[in-house]
Parts: sequence; C-alpha cells; structure tokens
Amino acid sequence: MAHRIYANELEMLHECVETCNYCLESCLEEKDVQMMVDCIRLDRECAAACAFLAEAMTRDSAFVPELARACAVICKACAQECGKHKHAHCQECARVCTECASMCDRLAA
Repeated sequence: MAHRIYANELEMLHECVETCNYCLESCLEEKDVQMMVDCIRLDRECAAACAFLAEAMTRDSAFVPELARACAVICKACAQECGKHKHAHCQECARVCTECASMCDRLAA
C-alpha cells in the first residue's frame, strides 16, 4: 500500500495544497489584487502539482521521481513569489512551499 509508504510525504503535500489554496483566496481579498496576480497563479499551479503528485503516490506510480522533480520546481517558484509579499498568508505559504520543495527534492533523488 503506497499510501502507507508515503504517509509523511502525503501529509506534507496535503498541507501545501491547503496552504496554497488559503493563500490564493486571501490574495483575492487584498486591496491591490493586481499586485498579487503572480502569487495567485503560482498558488494555483503549486496546489495542482502537489495534488497530482499525491494522487500518483497513492497509485504507486512509476513516475513519482519525475513528478516530484517537477513539483519541487513549482513549489520553489511559489515560495519565491510568496516570499516577496509581507502578508502573513504569503509568508506562511512561502515557508510551507519551501519545506514541500525539499521533500520533493528527496523523493526525486
């Protein structure tokens, strides 16, 4: 059962999905939404990538290393963009995405 093998990793991926989705929704409520467009787009991409990787892991896909590599790239980009903004939701998202990227790097190795 792949979900037991990857239990900690799945938990991290789900946390990243939730955090990115929360950041995305919070960004939409900011006064200057236009300034948050890149953050919103990357939050959406990151959440989707993490969700897809988690799904692949539960199927014990042979492509987990490749998907994890791509997910790490996306998580790093999201963390970098969110880190540019002072909002608490962006800072938290940057932290979680950085942790998730590190975990994905380990999976890809």
